[in-house]
Amino acid sequence: MTSFKDRIIRAARLDVSLYEEVEADRESMGQAILVVVLSSIAAGIGSIGHVGLTGILIGTVTALIGWFFWAWLTYLIGTKLLPEPQTRADMGELLRTIGFSSSPGLIRVLGIIPGLAALVNLAAMIWMLAAMIIAVRQALDYKSTMRAVGVCCIGWAIQVLLIMFLFSIFGGPSMPGEF
Repeated sequence: MTSFKDRIIRAARLDVSLYEEVEADRESMGQAILVVVLSSIAAGIGSIGHVGLTGILIGTVTALIGWFFWAWLTYLIGTKLLPEPQTRADMGELLRTIGFSSSPGLIRVLGIIPGLAALVNLAAMIWMLAAMIIAVRQALDYKSTMRAVGVCCIGWAIQVLLIMFLFSIFGGPSMPGEF
């Protein structure tokens, strides 16, 4: 069995075989969820400089909700709206692969360093998007990387709009990552 730390590193390195491995490994769901939780906590810690200690809670909860909503959207878009003929996936396969695609988000903890938050959040967002594209392509058995890009981008755009809408109603930063 591959170690948890090794899987996180391989996921961050965008190792395609890791995403195939966790897609097939039903026992890896706990690890995938833990990656999301750790990445979300890293986002919360990284946001302390902008909103104080409440940033841990706000950043963590926002990141977790955003991840789950994006995963759900990706499943619907990828399996119902834009499947390829060979697409066969269940929500568990997608959650496991997408969970590990959150591993680059661990760098968001560096946002706690004054002046680095925006740069770190941008880098993490781009890196996580690249990892998610690979995760989606593997979990949904796509032959086309561009289809995976489309599915991820559509889901991401909807998620960002929803978060912006919620923050406009309940208060908070106007853009995700502005913690």
